[in-house]
Amino acid sequence: MGIRQTAQPLGIALGALVMPELAERGLRAGLMFPALACTVAAVASAIGIVDPPRKSRAKATEEELASPYRGSLVLWRIHAVGSLLMMPQTVTVTFMLVWLINNLNWSVAAAGALVTVSQLLGALGRIVVGRWSDRVGSRMRPVRIIAASATLTLFLLAWADQLGSRYQAPLMIAIAVIAVLDNGLEATAITEFAGPFWSGRALGIQNTSQRLMAAAGPPLFGALITAARYPSAWMLCGFFPLLAIPLVPARLLPPGLETRARRQSVRRLRWWRAVRSHALPDDSRRPGPPG
Repeated sequence: MGIRQTAQPLGIALGALVMPELAERGLRAGLMFPALACTVAAVASAIGIVDPPRKSRAKATEEELASPYRGSLVLWRIHAVGSLLMMPQTVTVTFMLVWLINNLNWSVAAAGALVTVSQLLGALGRIVVGRWSDRVGSRMRPVRIIAASATLTLFLLAWADQLGSRYQAPLMIAIAVIAVLDNGLEATAITEFAGPFWSGRALGIQNTSQRLMAAAGPPLFGALITAARYPSAWMLCGFFPLLAIPLVPARLLPPGLETRARRQSVRRLRWWRAVRSHALPDDSRRPGPPG
């Protein structure tokens, strides 16, 4: 799923590299590129996409056909987390180019190149976090760490932007990368939990909620930037991943990886005990007197 999820940041990277330069020659030239890309994608989809074999509903058990939403809030929590984490992604994609040009006085070519680099790093990052989730036996624990990292980075960006710090551009690259890391993990967790007969609907709800958040982001933050400038926008944006942290169902285990997850938990517990034992004073580790 991580490899599959590289498609979106790679597309944004290509658009950021090509479209600003084409738009300098006129609106028609700028819009011809996405039109051509959509045409190629439509032809490739018609030729290359084939549905995989699927178990028939007649042979499915009642448990497989039962709604995963009944009696459980896991999917709703993932939907909420995905929607909240969509806001930093939307805000950075929408305003990063303009912010670099207007706020840092970068050229169109330089700003487009930086957006391209950040999206390429984001595409690579999606593969890395997908592999990470396989190794630790959890999709949601990495999502919680990503949410916390996004929160911290956005608050630091607001601080750096307010002070005019030289760290503004590096922090913007960091949040642009972090903001795109979670999508594949959430999609994987949804398909694993919902099963083959509900995963389509569950992913549809996930994508719809994320698109609604993405639609609300640009006008909301555009108005805020106009009224209160960029640092306030970065600060407000940081509260969206902050709200997502307690909603992440971190104890959700992927089917087939339960043993690996338990093994990782035992290792963390042993590491924590070792750290505590070394942190205690020598007297506290000595055995008490006999009797």
